[in-house]
Amino acid sequence: MAEMAIEPRMGLNFEQVWAALMELRESQKESDRLLKESRADFDRCMQETNKQMQETDKEIKELSKNIGGLNNSLGKLIERMFSAQAWDKFDALDYEFTKGGNTKFIENKRILAEVDIFLENGEYAMPVEVKTYLRAENVDEHIERIERIRGYMDKRGDKRRLVGLCLVM
Repeated sequence: MAEMAIEPRMGLNFEQVWAALMELRESQKESDRLLKESRADFDRCMQETNKQMQETDKEIKELSKNIGGLNNSLGKLIERMFSAQAWDKFDALDYEFTKGGNTKFIENKRILAEVDIFLENGEYAMPVEVKTYLRAENVDEHIERIERIRGYMDKRGDKRRLVGLCLVM
């Protein structure tokens, strides 16, 4: 079968088609170059954004640490304010305590319980939890804490009456 020359339908000749292809090729090279530049700009932008996000995360962690410290300091201040007045308040209720302070109950190098204030005398021991805002969960936690303290005291033969207290300041 003999090859037949195909005439372009739109009246374009070979040279015109070739020129259009070369122009398209150059245009594609330019598009590739612009795409590579855009990608490089995007990568630089993402690196800068990641760096800024890491710095922001670091600042947030530092701020959280500072706020946590402020909350702890405020809590300690409230505990000390209450502790200073506690003796007089309980004396008025006929509870004459002879010792008091922040106490940790430790067994086998493990903290079983820690109370804000632990008041005591020969007859009573009173673990006191001081809160600026009291929720039901706080009361439940304090009851569990008192149970651990009772077990601690029983193991040591301490038969004093244990009276728990949650105070809202």
